[in-house]
Amino acid sequence: MRHPEASFAWAGSFMSIIFFVIVNFLTSPSHIWFIYPAFFLLLWPVSLHLITKAAYKIHSVFCSFLLIILLATINFLYSPEHPWFLYACYPVLWWPIFMYLGKYSASVSVAVAGSFVTIAYYTFLNAVISPVYPWAVFPAFAVLWWPLATFFARRKRFFQLSVWGSALTIGFFIFVNQVSTPDNIWAVYPIFTILWWPLTMYFFSFKRKNPAC
Repeated sequence: MRHPEASFAWAGSFMSIIFFVIVNFLTSPSHIWFIYPAFFLLLWPVSLHLITKAAYKIHSVFCSFLLIILLATINFLYSPEHPWFLYACYPVLWWPIFMYLGKYSASVSVAVAGSFVTIAYYTFLNAVISPVYPWAVFPAFAVLWWPLATFFARRKRFFQLSVWGSALTIGFFIFVNQVSTPDNIWAVYPIFTILWWPLTMYFFSFKRKNPAC
């Protein structure tokens, strides 16, 4: 055979999946657990085949699609009242997106577009699925660091990064404080600590430019 490893992987995967299906329905038919080992068993031959052929982009698409299918299946089997898989499937999609973007994935324009789309996506889920608390501010805060770090780090403007990063973090804490516990003003404590970042960056830069001071 031309590729005995791939043939062995396919045969072993299908035989193992059939075995787990039979055991699942014979021992605990009320709980569908065979999908978990089946997920990894399907990854084995497909990954072996695609990586051997250096088809890394197709591999990322297949693995992302299979993982989303697994998450959606678990969601609708055990908690169909809340489609939580939508929260998890979005970051999974960025794996093949980055693979197809290639060297452009490190650009500022991709960072800006990606952060905007991410914020819009989770804000929409927040408003439609779980509007009780504005939790979308947490992924928004995290993803805004992407364009900030990409823009300033590529230009080696670390002091400006510290200023904008501190402003973003301070705004985040103030918002969370007002939304979560408006009667307890606790945001001043982390804000005080955060302010040391641009201050130390400023004095470090000043000391380098004025070594005699």
